[in-house]
Amino acid sequence: MPAPPPERRILSVAPLAPEKSAYALARYSRSADSITQSLDWVRSHDSSKFLESFYFQYGHASIADLGHLTFCLEGISELAAAEVEDEQLWDGQAKSSRYQDFGKTGFVIPPEFDPLDKVQFAAAGEALLSAYRLVHDAAFAHLSAQLPRPEEMKPDAYQRNIAARAFDVARYLLFWAVPTNVGQVTSIRTLEKQIRRLKASPYAEVRAIGAEIAAACAAPPACRWDDSQAEPLAPTLAKYCDPDEHLRQSTAALRLWAEQNLPPAPAPAPDVDLFNQHGTAIVVGAAEITATLLYPVTAWPFRALYEWAAAASPALRREVLDTAVGTRSKHDELLRGFRGGLYCYDLVMDVGAYRDFHRHRRCQQYRQDYSGLLGYETPQVITDAGLTVEYQAAMDHALATLRQLPAPANEYLLPFGARSRFLFKMDFAEAEYICRVRTGVKGHFSYRSIAWQMKEAMEKLEPELAHLLSGTPPWIEDPLKR
Repeated sequence: MPAPPPERRILSVAPLAPEKSAYALARYSRSADSITQSLDWVRSHDSSKFLESFYFQYGHASIADLGHLTFCLEGISELAAAEVEDEQLWDGQAKSSRYQDFGKTGFVIPPEFDPLDKVQFAAAGEALLSAYRLVHDAAFAHLSAQLPRPEEMKPDAYQRNIAARAFDVARYLLFWAVPTNVGQVTSIRTLEKQIRRLKASPYAEVRAIGAEIAAACAAPPACRWDDSQAEPLAPTLAKYCDPDEHLRQSTAALRLWAEQNLPPAPAPAPDVDLFNQHGTAIVVGAAEITATLLYPVTAWPFRALYEWAAAASPALRREVLDTAVGTRSKHDELLRGFRGGLYCYDLVMDVGAYRDFHRHRRCQQYRQDYSGLLGYETPQVITDAGLTVEYQAAMDHALATLRQLPAPANEYLLPFGARSRFLFKMDFAEAEYICRVRTGVKGHFSYRSIAWQMKEAMEKLEPELAHLLSGTPPWIEDPLKR
């Protein structure tokens, strides 16, 4: 007779220190013991030795997915927040510009600047925040006059809705240096990748944040539910988070290759350009990867890069691929540029809209430098409220100052209304989701327009799938709905 099956039980497990959780669940999967026996084992054994052997030395990376850490990053710049959040397997949220007044928070001054640069940067930043407060107050008054309170809406709800819409307009004058807070929950493996990437950043603030997260892993948690949570969160992780030199070196090498080998950048492309290589006359997988690797280190539209790469010789494409892996060790993953998606949306949009689109982590995302050379958007409410002169003066002054300051720290002065270029690769399901969710009347008018154009582009490219797409046209509005 066969042995009887084990009794079925569903057991919840109380939160553990992340490394102990990883150890317990990893051992649980590698032995015949129950989870209660595995927990008893972990209580009497050193989790750091297990992780050092099986995760960091032998590369059993999935073990690090079994322990999770919660971090809150306060007072970091919006630019740093975007860099922190740039992980695909990441859960978290940052402070919303729709519900809070950012005009009272000051701004982060990049530590790279010398004293004279700091003075020039601070003057331009103060001018932007002054214009932000002016525009918010004027937009609030204008919207209140244009949108009287419905009888069925309570006064406090009406005030909140009008204030939120006024902040939607004023946020165009916020800039990457304004401070924010970010709360995140990640696995040990994602946190390790994040720390190594941050430590290799071109921005001094971001490098410092990476080092500070690693140091916090080696210390007891700063915020505890009770006194029993006094042991360090992930001390083993903190010992093995060196900067991602492969990422830093390969990015620099690709940038140099592009400067030395690419012809002058072609004419601008449409703001929303949906590209699918399988709809082109020449289908070359290596060309798509080559184009994607070069996209973040150039100012080229993606379609033009693909067409150049497809027409190039195999030997020339091989140069780009070899440049991208030249510093790769056995522990380094391939760069993000090797990842793909069936549909490639090359988008020129304002930075504020990008902050919202950046949340769609089922996409492969790439960005070009925040150069400030693509101009800026002007919301219709700015014109309607008679604020065009003040708004344009503040934006023009900020962008002119940005160009006078040393890169890349000058990017901290880039206003959210400035346009930049981003590439999003995705499957059809994600495209459908973005078009449906981001066109809703509750959304910001900036990304609603982009999402609607994405829907129209997909309908043209995939007419057989068009009936599966839904969305709300941007001309249908309900400003009093959030």
